[in-house]
Amino acid sequence: MKTRPTIADLARTANVSVATVNRILAGSASVRPRTIEKVERAAEQIGFYGLGVIEDRLRHALPSYRFGFLLQQSSRDLYRLFGSKIIEAASRRVNDKVEPIVEFVDVLEPQNIANRLAALGERCDAVAIIAGDHPLIGQTIHSLRTSGKPVVTYITDQSAPDRAGYVGTDNWKLGRTAAWFLAQTIPDAGRIAVFIGNHRYQCQDICDASFRSYMREHAPDLQIDDSRPTHEESHQAYQMVRELLAHSDDLRGIYIVGGGISGVLKALRECDDVRRSRVRVICRDIGPETRKGLTEGLITAALCHPLDKISEELIATMVTALENRGDTILQRVVPFEIITPESV
Repeated sequence: MKTRPTIADLARTANVSVATVNRILAGSASVRPRTIEKVERAAEQIGFYGLGVIEDRLRHALPSYRFGFLLQQSSRDLYRLFGSKIIEAASRRVNDKVEPIVEFVDVLEPQNIANRLAALGERCDAVAIIAGDHPLIGQTIHSLRTSGKPVVTYITDQSAPDRAGYVGTDNWKLGRTAAWFLAQTIPDAGRIAVFIGNHRYQCQDICDASFRSYMREHAPDLQIDDSRPTHEESHQAYQMVRELLAHSDDLRGIYIVGGGISGVLKALRECDDVRRSRVRVICRDIGPETRKGLTEGLITAALCHPLDKISEELIATMVTALENRGDTILQRVVPFEIITPESV
């Protein structure tokens, strides 16, 4: 008959003392989570009878955090997707327990965002925010840091010197990649319209600048219009595309740096096939509407945040910011994904 593994067997396999195993089984708070995790692996390896108890001890010994995530516009599928991916990433954490508090801001005035950020910071250990760069928001970031609540900027950065970190893509490369796609797929001279959500979004402004940089260097025959702000509203993007299609026979491309993709696609669907086929569209990120536009062939490429990876990186950066509490601003750049009609 096979002998049931003993506590001594478990201690020997895990390379810890018998006293350490006894403290874990008794629920002592003096054992470090990493040690409990090592003993847990050993218990699983030898089939120790108290594995369930050890697993429970590990769950209770892990550090616990409450993190706030202030996103924008609950009406937009993209931001709801951001929120759901953050919640999924928090649930996958194994070395700590993260309680995610995801909130959305529908009124985008800086004072309202600053107020919501301050309120969320009071309830959480650390906060991540997507917002346009503004001094009022920067002042709130300073106040939260003073009270021991680090703020990490997400997707788009802030100029606030007291932010704890930034997690997003390389927006300079993203803008030049968008320009490369249009330069390669537009066969003749013409105009390109650029739609930007808001000039206070650093990510969009950098993408806009690098897009123009590439075009000046490699596609001088393409005329790049001044950026048109959509204020992240689809109906404004719809009206602007309608006017462009009605009055600009030489429109060859649309680069959507910010929100408004559903309005752009609606306007394209309403025009005739020949007119529509002459316009290439590049956008950022992928939600249900973008995915549909890709499958219809209306979008040439979407340059996207890899939502699983970037959500995991965001939470990890917030943990690091909370543990370090140093003066160094953490920069975490995650490579963007490129999705085309053939890869969607």
